[in-house]
Amino acid sequence: MELKGKTVVVTGGNGGLGQRICYAFADVGCNVAVVYARSKDQANEVAGKLEATGVKAQSFQCDVTSEQQVDGMVAQVLESFGSLDILINDAAYNKWIPFNDMEALTLEEWNKILTTNLTGPMLCTKAAGAAMKRQGAGRIVNISSVAGFTPTGSSIAYAVSKAGLNHLTRCMAVGLGPEVLVNCIAPGYIDGTRATDNLTPEYRERSKAASILQIAADKDDIARQAVEFCRTDTITGQTLVIDSGKYFH
Repeated sequence: MELKGKTVVVTGGNGGLGQRICYAFADVGCNVAVVYARSKDQANEVAGKLEATGVKAQSFQCDVTSEQQVDGMVAQVLESFGSLDILINDAAYNKWIPFNDMEALTLEEWNKILTTNLTGPMLCTKAAGAAMKRQGAGRIVNISSVAGFTPTGSSIAYAVSKAGLNHLTRCMAVGLGPEVLVNCIAPGYIDGTRATDNLTPEYRERSKAASILQIAADKDDIARQAVEFCRTDTITGQTLVIDSGKYFH
């Protein structure tokens, strides 16, 4: 798909990785809807910097776990930009809960993590996918985690939510094809995001040391891969791991 002039929605677009994704799409001429949950000023700042590069950009508040808010956000994007061509499901939530601490894995935390990381992308994909189907084309990229393939990460709930997101990618590729292509990126440990700030320093160092390259996954590599998934016309239902060479599947 030719990307110049297309509209991309990035949930969690004001976050550490989300901002890199927004800029990567702006670099190829896409107009950008920066979706945020609470940090309005930060999202507005990101949108302003994106507009300074010559594309149209605007911030939109949305709780991705609310079907009403998601439907409203999609309607606002369509009204403001005239189309919705690409969705990047980057919004997520995590909390450090050691796997063996069952008392800390409360039903409240389980529900919050699963609802944000799995139900949220489902709702956004349904709403945006419907608009894309009407337009005759679209691309969706989910941002998952290697925790979805192996029992690691910040908590059991987080790992399970990302495993679900990996399979949601496959199922939505079937449900929305052939007009809409749905793919997924599963990063390993990344420096400089709100999610990784919730990890213990010891876990961060172990994650980097355990990879072949012995460095964190690069946010710009992930952002560029999101762009490439949207360019493609023959890849759908796939999840690509970017983790400096730690997990192989």
